[in-house]
Parts: sequence; structure tokens; C-alpha cells
Amino acid sequence: MNVIRPIRLSDLVALLRLARTAGVGFPSLPPVAEFLREKIELSEQSFAANVAHAGHERYMFVLEDERGTVGGCCAIEAACGLDEPFYNYRVGTTVHASRELKIYNLTPTLYLSNDYTGASVLCSLYLDPAFRAGGTGHLLSRSRFMLMAQFPQRFSQKVIAEMRGVSDEQGRSPFWEGLGRHFFTIDYGEAEHIVGMGNKAFIAELMPKHPIYTVLLSAEARAVIGKVHAQTAPALHLLERENFRRTGYIDIFDGGPTIESPLAEIRTIKRSRVLKAVAGTGPAGVPHLVANTLLGDYRCLLANLDPAGAGAPLTKAQLDALRVKPGDTVRTTVL
Repeated sequence: MNVIRPIRLSDLVALLRLARTAGVGFPSLPPVAEFLREKIELSEQSFAANVAHAGHERYMFVLEDERGTVGGCCAIEAACGLDEPFYNYRVGTTVHASRELKIYNLTPTLYLSNDYTGASVLCSLYLDPAFRAGGTGHLLSRSRFMLMAQFPQRFSQKVIAEMRGVSDEQGRSPFWEGLGRHFFTIDYGEAEHIVGMGNKAFIAELMPKHPIYTVLLSAEARAVIGKVHAQTAPALHLLERENFRRTGYIDIFDGGPTIESPLAEIRTIKRSRVLKAVAGTGPAGVPHLVANTLLGDYRCLLANLDPAGAGAPLTKAQLDALRVKPGDTVRTTVL
């Protein structure tokens, strides 16, 4: 049985292993022990804080199996861009026309923007390949929404996710080679690492402030604008099912799409129900996400339930894993 819980400092070695396995393209998960330690400490502080509205909090979770092995991680940044700019490119259109010459051209154009300042960000999602089966990816990703449904005041009314863009096995990004390298003169992986370590000032210092015409980029760079890495496609499809949509923003490094949804319209949040836990025996029913209604001791797992049931029958092992007893409230939604 796999369980989602808040990360703790004792998970540092396991998180470092996941970060090293993830490779290039995960700027929020740099494989640097001291930096990851700071992320864990911030998460512990965030879960313990008395919060009335989204601020500098960052909630991080791990997936743990019955043996105590950590097989994945994910996080939510409560509000981005409060201390330093949160950059994206907005893909717009520039018109060049001449009535006399009968020319009318629409040119896609990239505008450096901070339009997502204050939004909550889904980030740091990574699942060890050995754990990628049996709905575990859904559990890891959607468990965040179960917490957000229970404590909506801690998050923004707009939720976004930056999807990993296209890069090859050597970590080479066509979009970066076609655009970013001309201004930064460093490799894509190094740029992502610098951002992951919290140093975003160099973006404002080195990126051009004027709009960028995509027709001036290489064909290879233009071809990957708004595209996702092959390993990220399942995560994108999952979030699209949750009512996340593309709105014309891309990552400034690899060109991957940024997707967004209003908090209240996220499918898992909208369809979740609060029920009483009852002692059960079963695997009868269909797979559900089941979470307790706690904060610092948050837990979420998969269990088979009757979608129309008035209660949530759970085995003793499931009750123990959720840290609840019969009669306590749990939040559920169909997987």
C-alpha cells in the first residue's frame, strides 16, 4: 500500500536520490543536498504555520510504500513571484500589413511576462520508474488537490503547472539552443540548475526586454514551442482531465507549456466528498483517492469504495495508514 504524506527532514537522502534520478528539466528539484534540506525545512514550517491566505508557503509530499521506501515526491508553491519575478513567455501575435502591397502577415511573438505572479504552482512531481504502476501516478499528483480542497484558504484562486519541455537524452533543449543560448552563453542544464537554486535575477539581467519574433528562431526551436517532453505527456494528460488548460504561456528555457485552472474548477476538488470512515473488509467498489482531513499529519491513499456509498469502508490497515479511526471524517473522490 502506497501512502502520500508530508515530507520530513529524515527523507533528505531519499529526496536527493530522486533528484539525481530525475535529471535535467526539473529546476525545482536540484540534486544539491543543502538546498533540498532548505526545501524540506520550509515545507515543515508551512504545514505548521497558521495561514489565512496564500503566501510564501511551500508544501512538499512524498510517496511511501509499506516498507517505508520513498518512491516519489511532489509539491505546491502557495503563491509564486512574491519575492522575485516569476517569468514566462506569453505567445502573442504581431500583425504586419500593407494595403498598398496587399500584404497581411500574422507573426507569432514571444513577450517576457510576470502575469502569473501570486498563482499557486504545482511543482517537483517525480515518480521513481519502479513505482509507475497501478494508479500510483494519479495518487501522487492528485493527492495535492485533496489537501487543497480541505484547506482552500492556503492557496491562490488560480493554480498553474509548468510542464517540462522537449529535451534529448543528453539534456539538450532545441528551444534553449535556438533562443536562450544567444543571451546566456551557458548550457540548458546549467541554466535550469541556476534557477533551481533560487537565482532568477540573471534572467531579468540578460533576457531581451523587447518582443521576440519566432520566425527568427530555428525551425527546430519553433517546432517545440508549447510541446512537452515524452516522459511528461502522461502528467499533462492527467492535468488536462483535471480541467487544466493551455492559455498561451511557455517556459523561457525549454518552451514547455504552462497550464492553469481556477482552484474551484479542478475536477478532483469539485467532485470530492467528505464522508465518515467506517470499519470495512473490502476490496469491493471502484478505486478512490481517500485522504484524512488533517494538515500536518496529512495522509492520502487509494482504496476501493462504492461511489454512491454514504460512508467510506476502510480496512484496519487503511485506517491506520490514514491515521483515522471509525467515525472520523475523510475526503474521497473517484480515481
